[in-house]
Amino acid sequence: MIPRYSRPEMTEIWSPQSKYRIWFEIEAHACDAMASLGIMPPELAKEIWKAKETTFDVQRIADIEAVTRHDVIAFLTYLSELVDKDASRYLHFGMTSSDVLDTCFNIQLSRACDLLIADLERLLATLKESAFTYKYTACIGRSHGVHAEPTTFGLKLALAHAEMARNLNRLRSARDEISVGAISGAVGTYAHVEPAVERHVCAAMGLRPETISTQVVPRDRHAAFFAALAIIASSIERIATEIRHLQRSEVREVEEGFRKGQKGSSAMPHKRNPIYTENITGLARLVRMSIQPALENVALWHERDISHSSVERIIGPDTTTILDFALIRIDNVVRNLVVHPDRMKQNLDLLKGLTNSQRVMLALVEKGVARDDAYRVVQRNAMKTLDQDIEFIDLLKRDPEVAGVLSEAELEEYFDPAFHLRQLDSIFERVFPS
Repeated sequence: MIPRYSRPEMTEIWSPQSKYRIWFEIEAHACDAMASLGIMPPELAKEIWKAKETTFDVQRIADIEAVTRHDVIAFLTYLSELVDKDASRYLHFGMTSSDVLDTCFNIQLSRACDLLIADLERLLATLKESAFTYKYTACIGRSHGVHAEPTTFGLKLALAHAEMARNLNRLRSARDEISVGAISGAVGTYAHVEPAVERHVCAAMGLRPETISTQVVPRDRHAAFFAALAIIASSIERIATEIRHLQRSEVREVEEGFRKGQKGSSAMPHKRNPIYTENITGLARLVRMSIQPALENVALWHERDISHSSVERIIGPDTTTILDFALIRIDNVVRNLVVHPDRMKQNLDLLKGLTNSQRVMLALVEKGVARDDAYRVVQRNAMKTLDQDIEFIDLLKRDPEVAGVLSEAELEEYFDPAFHLRQLDSIFERVFPS
């Protein structure tokens, strides 16, 4: 199953033609290894490679499978029609189906991962550029959705960059974890196939031999792979959710790009909706759906069953393809984001200076006022500001418990917005080391 919005590079990885090409190469490289071991004549191994340029007849293989009810046998039967009869006797010699299936699946996952890594690297570059663009663009920070203290939009983007940098490391680790193959026979004992064959095939296909397999590559590797993809999807959703909140009409600090001719609503012409980030939120749910079945695939019966097979035929292409699409989409959203610094300034001023409450409280503490008393005095004036819509600093100046400790000049200093952003450079240096 491949989603309709797949880009061609990802679609090709999961196409039947690509799958059969990988199956063929596994079999052909195994024949090369057997020839080097004296198990089959070298000239017959060369005969196998004559099918290299073939465009495999997917329908013919499907017709054979309709009779055999076995996909690998159907492919081998078809391949035997293409190559020298004597050479075909050595196809799949000492091997079992999972040697081909698992090695192929991991190659496909590794190749898909390469595209995802490129997606993440592109997103990181976009986030970095935007973070520096809006490094000093002050906006209100929120906790529980309520105004807290000033931050900058650049810091929000720097936070996303640091998170995605961790995800890039996770993805590279996941690729390394999954980049193994196994050519070890029916129960992983190499009873009928030499370990040298496995080493040769894996080296030729860009994999490492699995440390120890049964008939299958252990599925804890795949569980770790899909877990990494799910974490990345959750991080994308976090960015998308932030943008969605900031685009709400009451906030309107940022907006998704809105193209000429685009329509937001069939009923209300004024609408500009965050449709892409909402879409990304939904896509993240689909990516995370792969975690549960991937974890349940770890516990197979004895040396092998096929309960994992039907799962992986779906979550392999679906999850990598959906995440690929989501990464490209969030990159486009950030790249084309419309930022409203004026609205950010309006929202900063919305609570009439209350964002400086902590600084005033700490100033009182530094002057010798007990913390509980300082908190009580500041909170009392803060509540009046909220209830009566009066400037916070004006109330503080008129409060005898404050005026007796802090001068008006000191209070004015404590309301300097630059104070909250004085550590910007050090934070950026940690995220983007020079």
